[in-house]
Amino acid sequence: MKSFLHGIFPRKRAGSGESSAAGNGGGGGGGKKTNGAVAAASSTTTTNGGASSLSAAAAPPLGNGARGTNTPSRPGNRSRTATTTGQDVRSFNSTSNNVNSAVPTPPPPPTVNMTTVTGKRTATKIEAGWTFRQAGAPREAGEPGGEALPVAQFPTNVHLDLLHHGLIPDPYVGKNEQLVQWVGERDWVYRTAFASPPSRVAGEVAVLAFEGLDTYATVVLNGEEILRTENMHVPERVEVTGLLARDGGANELVITFESAFLRGKKVEEAHPDHKWGCWNGDRSRLGVRKAQYHYGWDWGPVLLTAGPWRPVVLETYASRIADVWVETDVPGALSSATVHAQAEVEGSAGRVRFEMVPLSGSAAAQVAPVVVNVVEGRASHVFAHANPELWYPHGYGKQPLYTVTATLLSDGGEPVDVVEKKFGIRRARVVQRPLKDQPGSTFFFEINNIPIFVGGSNWIPADNFIPRIGEQKYRDWLQLLVDGNQTMARVWGGGIYEEDIFYTAADELGILVWQDFLFGCGNYPAFPSLLASIEREATANVTRLRHHPCIVIYAGNNEDYQYMESEALEYDPADANPDNWLKTTFPARYIYEKLLVDVTKKLVPNTYYHFGSPYGGKDSRDATVGDIHQWNVWHGTQEKYQDFDALAGRFVSEFGMEAFPDIRTIESYLPRGAADPDRFAQSATVDFHNKADGHERRIALYLVENITYTFHPFEQFIYSTQLMQSECLSSAYRLWRRNWKGPGREYTGGALVWQINDCWPVTSWAIVDYHLRPKLAYYTIKHELSPLVVGVKRVTTSVPRDKYTRVDIATTHTLQIWASSSHLHDLAGISLVVKAYDVVTGEERYKAVLTPDGGVALAANQTTELADILVPGTGSAAPSEDEIRGLVHVVYLVDGDGRQVARRVSWPEPLKYVHLQRPRGLKVEWSGKEGRVLVSSDVPVKGFALEVKEEGVVVLDNCVDVVPGEVVSLGVKGVKAGRKIGEVLGWRYLGYEA
Repeated sequence: MKSFLHGIFPRKRAGSGESSAAGNGGGGGGGKKTNGAVAAASSTTTTNGGASSLSAAAAPPLGNGARGTNTPSRPGNRSRTATTTGQDVRSFNSTSNNVNSAVPTPPPPPTVNMTTVTGKRTATKIEAGWTFRQAGAPREAGEPGGEALPVAQFPTNVHLDLLHHGLIPDPYVGKNEQLVQWVGERDWVYRTAFASPPSRVAGEVAVLAFEGLDTYATVVLNGEEILRTENMHVPERVEVTGLLARDGGANELVITFESAFLRGKKVEEAHPDHKWGCWNGDRSRLGVRKAQYHYGWDWGPVLLTAGPWRPVVLETYASRIADVWVETDVPGALSSATVHAQAEVEGSAGRVRFEMVPLSGSAAAQVAPVVVNVVEGRASHVFAHANPELWYPHGYGKQPLYTVTATLLSDGGEPVDVVEKKFGIRRARVVQRPLKDQPGSTFFFEINNIPIFVGGSNWIPADNFIPRIGEQKYRDWLQLLVDGNQTMARVWGGGIYEEDIFYTAADELGILVWQDFLFGCGNYPAFPSLLASIEREATANVTRLRHHPCIVIYAGNNEDYQYMESEALEYDPADANPDNWLKTTFPARYIYEKLLVDVTKKLVPNTYYHFGSPYGGKDSRDATVGDIHQWNVWHGTQEKYQDFDALAGRFVSEFGMEAFPDIRTIESYLPRGAADPDRFAQSATVDFHNKADGHERRIALYLVENITYTFHPFEQFIYSTQLMQSECLSSAYRLWRRNWKGPGREYTGGALVWQINDCWPVTSWAIVDYHLRPKLAYYTIKHELSPLVVGVKRVTTSVPRDKYTRVDIATTHTLQIWASSSHLHDLAGISLVVKAYDVVTGEERYKAVLTPDGGVALAANQTTELADILVPGTGSAAPSEDEIRGLVHVVYLVDGDGRQVARRVSWPEPLKYVHLQRPRGLKVEWSGKEGRVLVSSDVPVKGFALEVKEEGVVVLDNCVDVVPGEVVSLGVKGVKAGRKIGEVLGWRYLGYEA
């Protein structure tokens, strides 16, 4: 389909102000000379057969009156008037006396442009000397004018740069989000100067590669327009051979970013026949290929960014490798693999050497290199690999990786270009087959023939300002998943196709990735130019990501089918003609069921594609087929979380519960920190940092239904919300994992909590807050996803004597007990021990071993039902509810050597009815073993939680129940030698009084 966008092709040739598919083969000086602009400094690294060198030149000033990179940041001088009561203006000035900052300090911008030489291809990162300014005259007093200022970092966006110069307040603090909305309705100009390569050989071309421009950008090189973009997710390549200044001369690069919001409103206006509508953000977002969460969501602010958000690179080459990828196939026996290595080549070089090397260094896995000819721009070779080292998700095996290296060779055998990719070899399937005893079909992931109950999280972008998320922060986030026993991250469809480091870290750590395409919660249009842009977007990003073994599924959208159902849009499952879909009120069906199907089938034929999430069955709520989003706890019918087993699906890809973040995180966004008058649960500022509609009522509902709580002190209220969240989410994981009952009975194949992370400091469904501080639910989910867990459910059954009576009713109270194992072998000789304790006195009221001598065997990789017994310990054949509420039960699994291998404390619910006691014999002390805290109590304690007092200290295990006679050991790291426990840690529990 013909695109209306400029530059639809992967590489464009620019010269004389026009795009052309033809070129003149090289040379320079064809563009306009800049007005005194001088190139920024450059540095060169050469890689050719192992040799390397580095050189740099001094940075000259920028021309056109712009300030150079040596211009100091100025204090803020804006005097914009606050129009909303309570807005905080304290951080307009970058030198203000902020008590806290919610924003991490960005790295400084580079002072040189680094050049890497690979074979005969050069790549220069255009990072130095960038400035920015508002386009045109300021619209209101106090807005920055036409003066160009150095950027804060590169890549960057306009909010980061304005914040760096004190021209806007920190939008994460107070209600400052409201004060920066003008930024998203202005146009912005970014500019730099860079040097041409010192010399070029005949036949060599120069290409400017823009890895990400956000969003509507016009690019001008040396006075000539070379590119217009309309999609922040599409990398662009423009050939500029004829526009660059001659040998070593200066070039001026100017990028103007138009307001995406205002442009989107015009797009909406231009298509009045489409039925525009969505659940979050302004509906105009649907026609704009920009990260949708920038328009605001029910957990995030409205911050409409603009700028060069990913690198800009100048490449020169006569021939190059445009892409390298592999397709792997592992037969069911797992004893061999075929690895189809492929390279896409541009230019005249005619041979490619492929090498495949295991990173483990295993001699048995070595494969001999081969040289093949390039045919019609493509080189390929199929490696037959015996006994491959297979990649597994963590907890199921190792994560060995291979490198495939493609070396482009000249006629004389010299390296012209080299590209290396890491990949893994694994057999991955989404298994959908009929079930025994229940309707519908399975939906679970199988890796290397191992069925896997997937416990994991949904992932949103980790910041509203993506360029400042460093590689280490990505690794820290993903390490939290591994440490929390989670095996999958779902990259949600309202964000971005994540940075390469996200997927690289997932490969290395063994995290499965569910990748959504970027559509969410709305009815997207499908006019021709937008379809063409989406096809380029999908093609570019699947091409970039397809070598990662972590990605095991692509999904077309997030909740767009649900939106279609809620609005009764036209959808006829029996209509198989894609052209007809474009004529309905739900034209995006064409995107999900035709366009993306074609892209994934061509580029990743061995990776499962799912039309959307949720999708399956007669509608998106069908729990018997495909995946569901289970929001009838919190949203919807607001069911009790103790009943999650009745809310199960074949795969639950979203569910959640809100909780307040760490008090330190709240203080980071309060204008005066710990001294702020809004430091209480119901304050205007704290409410502003919760974007969910009706959050006050829903948090209150689930609190008041379940636990006793108080608003003061604030820390105890925060704890109460976190305990409630942890009880809710652990209940879901425990009950749904119970449904993993073995072959033919995989009734629930996995659950992904909404969500692991936040994009700013906020009260939300996240289980770890913006500053990577885990909430209590993170730890209880970690417990529920341990390789072996024991589960307990309290069941009350009432049977009337006849259909008329309301008095003669027989009531029984039972404990259902089961074990869930992800071990890949049976566990023999396991004993089940049950104890009961008096909640008030701590007296042990019952103890019994409920398994025969020698124990029982727990089946591998499934749930084993163990017991269904009357609630023990009451001393009564027909105990009253008050007697039941007076007991807490502890269930242990013990192996043949007498070691405790699993434990569960089961409390009567709701917890608010339980007569919790304040322990007089609570002991919290350092263990003799470094990094361990020992906890014991004279009475049962619910939800004992450690709290960090000292930055740098990390709690590894938390939120545990304690009963008399036990010593619970909790891990802590980062404690300095000699520190007393009370100096480093505090603690609280349910019923705690300060």
